[in-house]
Amino acid sequence: VQFVESGGGLVQPGGSLRLSCTASGFIFGTLALKWYRQAPGKEREFVARIDPTGRRNDILDSVKGRFIVSRDNAKRMTFLQMNSLKPEGTAVYLCKADEYTTWGQGTQVTVDS
Repeated sequence: VQFVESGGGLVQPGGSLRLSCTASGFIFGTLALKWYRQAPGKEREFVARIDPTGRRNDILDSVKGRFIVSRDNAKRMTFLQMNSLKPEGTAVYLCKADEYTTWGQGTQVTVDS
């Protein structure tokens, strides 16, 4: 099982980024996927969840209306569209299926002017 995140970078406050996660090693379309983030010196935090069909999702309250989670089962990918980014969004972002203990390397997002 492997998760590979990409799409992070440096963005100014108010900017946008689209993160991607490619998964392998399991039947992708059968599992819900989650995005987490870990800011420096803080605990890892849940950000978003999307069900196997892509029709239902949950979003962290503090990013609702700004972040959108989606998936493409044919490509074995999940995405996190992040709009109106704030400095507190600076973190390493990771994706995961809870059925597995594997974590990817994550992708660094830095929101700074």
